[in-house]
Amino acid sequence: MNIVLMGLPGAGKGTQADKIVEKYEIPHISTGDMFRAAISEGTELGVKAKSFMDKGALVPDEVTIGIVRERLSQSDCDRGFLLDGFPRTVPQAEALNELLQDLGKKIDHVINIAADKEELISRLTGRRICKVCGSSYHLTFNPPKEAGKCDKDGGELYQRADDNPETVANRLEVNMNQTAPLLDFYEKQGVLTTIDGAKHIDEVFVDLDAVLQGEQ
Repeated sequence: MNIVLMGLPGAGKGTQADKIVEKYEIPHISTGDMFRAAISEGTELGVKAKSFMDKGALVPDEVTIGIVRERLSQSDCDRGFLLDGFPRTVPQAEALNELLQDLGKKIDHVINIAADKEELISRLTGRRICKVCGSSYHLTFNPPKEAGKCDKDGGELYQRADDNPETVANRLEVNMNQTAPLLDFYEKQGVLTTIDGAKHIDEVFVDLDAVLQGEQ
């Protein structure tokens, strides 16, 4: 089963990705992980990607897609894969379709986990991080036992600068504008399903799993 998982920041994509990977025993492939692996292994494409990243520049599509091709050609993807963070644009989605065709594969499901903007702002602005160990909490959904202190080491909890309401709202707006053409592309391909991400985590997975099982 080959899956592309989409969702705005705060929609719960990471949590659901973990649940899918655990149940279906397929690799969770994120752009960041692919880049890090290619760079650490010193592959030709990894070296190219690093040269752009070191300059703070975007890695060109042809390099990114080459790294994706290398990763999806590995044997652990034979039973399927979960792509997270790629594709980000319609040209990348078209290139992904082409490379999968070359590999004798196709995308079975594109799942978009959706929640309204106000809900996402509430989720993202409630996040707190431990200054010592980096553990993540949420004032509503996962509060620390003692306000302002990490459960693990008592470290001070802080709000990241980019988690303030104005920055979060702007970030979501940018993401929504970038994502819309991609959602249209996959809807026309007949592989897109949108799941209500405002429900409880377990209920979201029940809905998501029903799609993967062909029950929706």
